[in-house]
Amino acid sequence: MASRWVLHVDLDQFIAAVEVLRRPELAGRPVVVGGDGDPTRPRQVVATASYEARELGVHSGVPMARALRLAPDAVFLAHDAAAYDEASAQVMAVLRELPVLVQVLGWDEAFLGTDTDDPQALAHEVRRVVTERTRLSCAVGVGDNTLRAKTATGFAKPGGVATLTEADWLPVMGPRPTRALWGVGPRTSSRLEALGIRTVEELARADHVALAEAFGPSTGPWLVLLGRGRSSAEVDPTPWVARSVSRETTYPQDLSGTEQLTRALQTLLGTVTDDVARDGRAVQRMVVKARYRPFLTRSRGVALRPPTADPQALADAASLALSRLEQDRPVRLLGVRAEFAPERDAPS
Repeated sequence: MASRWVLHVDLDQFIAAVEVLRRPELAGRPVVVGGDGDPTRPRQVVATASYEARELGVHSGVPMARALRLAPDAVFLAHDAAAYDEASAQVMAVLRELPVLVQVLGWDEAFLGTDTDDPQALAHEVRRVVTERTRLSCAVGVGDNTLRAKTATGFAKPGGVATLTEADWLPVMGPRPTRALWGVGPRTSSRLEALGIRTVEELARADHVALAEAFGPSTGPWLVLLGRGRSSAEVDPTPWVARSVSRETTYPQDLSGTEQLTRALQTLLGTVTDDVARDGRAVQRMVVKARYRPFLTRSRGVALRPPTADPQALADAASLALSRLEQDRPVRLLGVRAEFAPERDAPS
């Protein structure tokens, strides 16, 4: 009888790879994608970098100006979400043609659920088919649950296949720092270290009662299970549905005063209301976010009753939300988010 396995597919340097497909002459060169592609403009950050750029120290989240200093000969390109949407859709369509369940996790990754006696052979077939059909490379992690499959992918990149199961989880992951676990960030890792828990194996053997006291009744025991490599083996193929649409802009020069803020809000609203119209669902809340100097962020929301997709109603709610924010402080970033109503609340 075939066993249940989970495969995690992760496309290699996805955004940079899409750009190289569009511009083959960039193959092998350091490529940096972010903002409008101009690294001399302030307050723009790197969305992704090719492996060649990463070798020079350029990574996601690095300010574009710093990326320019680290890689002065790199090619800098503007972020093109529409192109990445299209490329991602092609990959996911290829995966759905295989005898697997597909759970999309984002532009560049997905879980595959399958019953098979040879998951490694299937993983190599996934890599081959994706590359042949889309010309994009991927790594595939194989596991007996989602956590182990996701973790295995880290050992498979770039462009390989790796496996982690219950039998080899602690031998492989045990000596590694807790930060190596999917779901454990720097803050949680620091809190664990303060309790004397530095490695995955120490976390796996930790007292779940003590961690429940430190992190809460749900998070504490969950962290212990994470250390043991425990998670669900279920892959949910239900299509992902966005709960909201949003747009935000970081400005080269701070916005100052009600007039500038209102003008910027109207520009963002134009795109958000177009997105809402394309989606076809009603909005239950409009939220406006402002980031002030040095890095203080505030947001205010206004509910829409009943939920609606009417552009004027959305604009009125956003304007009211903006009026509830401070108007006399310089604003470096402004954002607008339209939160969709559950289907049961949508107007007939």
